[in-house]
Amino acid sequence: MPAPTKYPAFALFFPIAALLASIAVPLSVWATLSGSGWPPGLVGSGHGHELIFGFALALIAGYTLGPQPWKVLYLLLGLWLAARLAHVLLPSSWLALLLPAVFALALARQVVPRFSAAKQWRNRVTAPLILTLCLLPLLWLVLLLAWRHWPELARGITLDTSRLMHAGVLCLLLLMSFIGGRLIAPAAAITLEQRGVELKARLQPRMEAALIILLGLAIIALLLPWPGHAFSYRGAGLCLVAGGLVLAVRGLRWQLWRCTTRPDLLAFGVGYAWLALGSLATGLAFINLTTATPALHLITVGGLGTLSTSVMLRLYFQRTSKTPPPTAWVAGITLLIATASITRFLSGPTPFAQPLLLSLSAACWALAYLLLAVKMLRLRKRL
Repeated sequence: MPAPTKYPAFALFFPIAALLASIAVPLSVWATLSGSGWPPGLVGSGHGHELIFGFALALIAGYTLGPQPWKVLYLLLGLWLAARLAHVLLPSSWLALLLPAVFALALARQVVPRFSAAKQWRNRVTAPLILTLCLLPLLWLVLLLAWRHWPELARGITLDTSRLMHAGVLCLLLLMSFIGGRLIAPAAAITLEQRGVELKARLQPRMEAALIILLGLAIIALLLPWPGHAFSYRGAGLCLVAGGLVLAVRGLRWQLWRCTTRPDLLAFGVGYAWLALGSLATGLAFINLTTATPALHLITVGGLGTLSTSVMLRLYFQRTSKTPPPTAWVAGITLLIATASITRFLSGPTPFAQPLLLSLSAACWALAYLLLAVKMLRLRKRL
């Protein structure tokens, strides 16, 4: 019996993730600024829920699943779409709580075993990290169930949905730091060697190990259910500040400013710089117990936005034309994401008091992903 035909997961999940990113953020801003409160699942921090449990998990699915039979891809996509619709339209319903957990667990079942066979401990970090991200929707469900049915028990647990969101962002920070380094280091070495320059600092395994330990401890500090709020956040903050310094030094040692012939590689460097800056700013906010929302957006908008768009552009152009993405596409999208990140940071902890800055940030973010989604759908015909 012939084996079932397989299809690359990125061709399905990357465009749908980009479309979600282009729609969710402006709808979230509209729901509040218009006073309509619609869609209800995107009001307030709802877009953050969709960023982590919707957009980011779709990116992980596209990047890590590899070629899969159609029935596997359509099952996962169906669960993902159902979870998004349930949360956006009926955020208080049981479906909105259950479906994100079901999709995340189904994704973990497919992905985690693929990364569990590595021998070096640094290479094995991907499996538990993705598993942690996939377990967050289930933990979210358990916490809400506890508050609904066992409120006295829940009051004794300092872990809440806000800390889950913050832990999710830190999981993405560690995942991007790890995967970003594995993408940037060899590409920078090859590019510089073509120019007659030997890059001695390549993967930098000691710095990679330091990042895994520091950011891993920050995640654990937030997920521990019983330490007090101040202890958890200050502990996580110290680790983030140290991790941000490691990220900055590691990025500088790649000498990406000398790779002028590879604008896509420069964009990866910009994304890595956003991670370092966001880690430092978030760490300081955690240590001072001040609102970390603006700093966290340096990671999610600047870092995740730049690195995810760079990965999608690079992969599609490599598969369709065997060339790096055109300079105009790389520069345009990187500039839009940078504008979105800066204006969101300048909006401060009360962004709706700065409607022009917030609207500009949402518009730049949405335009970047909408252009990217259209380009990917056009290139998809050549895959």
